[in-house]
Amino acid sequence: MNPFKPERAAIKEIARETADTTTYTFSFVDNSVRQGFRFRPGQFNMLTIFGIGEAPISISSNPANGETFQHTVRHVGNVTNFLSNMQPGDTVGIRGPYGTGWPLDVLPIKNLLIVAGGIGLAPLRPVIQEISNRRQEFDQVEVLYGARTPAELLYPVEYDTWCQAGISLRLTVDAVPSGVSWDGQVGMVTDLFRYMSSRPPGTTVFTCGPEIMMGYVVKGLLTRGFKPEQIYVSLERRMNCGVKKCGKCQIGPKFVCRDGPVFAYAELLTLPEDVLGGVAR
Repeated sequence: MNPFKPERAAIKEIARETADTTTYTFSFVDNSVRQGFRFRPGQFNMLTIFGIGEAPISISSNPANGETFQHTVRHVGNVTNFLSNMQPGDTVGIRGPYGTGWPLDVLPIKNLLIVAGGIGLAPLRPVIQEISNRRQEFDQVEVLYGARTPAELLYPVEYDTWCQAGISLRLTVDAVPSGVSWDGQVGMVTDLFRYMSSRPPGTTVFTCGPEIMMGYVVKGLLTRGFKPEQIYVSLERRMNCGVKKCGKCQIGPKFVCRDGPVFAYAELLTLPEDVLGGVAR
């Protein structure tokens, strides 16, 4: 099969998340493609707007859903801004899934700490949903999530469901606008470390968000006794092809589209280029 040929997928539902972020539910037009599509939490698709271009977008839906899949999209470029004007029934092109996923089925994970910032919750939402599907396989699961304001928190209608599944959730925002009611914490997501119950022994960490944020997350966790090999991050780099051909996302010997986007932090320490803003080195 041609790895550069996108398959047509129809928009089934559109849900506005924040002022500039939307979740789209897609279904492949071709029945055989739809039935054969599977992904792992943490992987991404290349989403094509025919005649405009394509962009890498993390898959943000429950891996157990067979007929549809979702992308939570921040409208910040030509492709995503054009997508914001599309309606249910319109079609896009999808190539994928690509990349490595979060190592839920690779590591013997019992205790899991998830740290996310802003749109970085989207690639981790499938992890939370997968854990809810298989809750008996995990012990302590804790989620620390921060956004700029209460209105920019993703998926708030799902928080009660996550908590009912035995997942501990702590929220924070950078600031609370005048007139907005907010009972949670105010501060950076790393400020939540003082309240978390997760401890280094037997705990694996997944984190995603702006690279500078992840740098401070990693730095804070290392000072609390976590080891580099316990921490996994999801990188964002310019991934033009998704199949390790264009070299745009190369970091030393690694290609984010094929070797990532999920990396163990211990692996990043072996690369010649500073990542995560160089904060955690």
